[in-house]
Amino acid sequence: MDKATIIVFSGDMDRVMAAFNIAVGAASSGMEVTMLFTFWGLNVLRKDRTGSRAGGMMQKMLTWMNRGGTENLPMSRFNMSGMGTWMMKKLMKRYSMPSVKELYTTAKQLGVKMIACTITMGVMGIGKEDLVDDIDEFAGVITYIKDARESKINLFI
Repeated sequence: MDKATIIVFSGDMDRVMAAFNIAVGAASSGMEVTMLFTFWGLNVLRKDRTGSRAGGMMQKMLTWMNRGGTENLPMSRFNMSGMGTWMMKKLMKRYSMPSVKELYTTAKQLGVKMIACTITMGVMGIGKEDLVDDIDEFAGVITYIKDARESKINLFI
């Protein structure tokens, strides 16, 4: 079976949507897909809340300032304190474009494997309890590399 691997480094809504569109398209085409969420990309897997019980003072501040959840991702450009994101979500709804949350659900239904990077979780003070319950694996880059070696498509978004 052909494989695709995607590193989701960005936590920007438009970039995350691109990653999920590719993952869903590849999985729909019969490919085995693995996504590694690292650094700001971990926000996609975080529960919809601020703060964390993991880590020290700086990590708690980072997670407090950087709200998680698929519905809280900012735009990479023209965010304008959330106004750009709000407008984009309105336009997406008007044109029946799926949200990040809907793309996430579709990816899970298609069997896309999602890995949360444990090293980054530690650095950023994100505990397992801060993340959604349906993550396939908590691992590091070596686990991802194993899948990437066998992949026809390997992307960094």
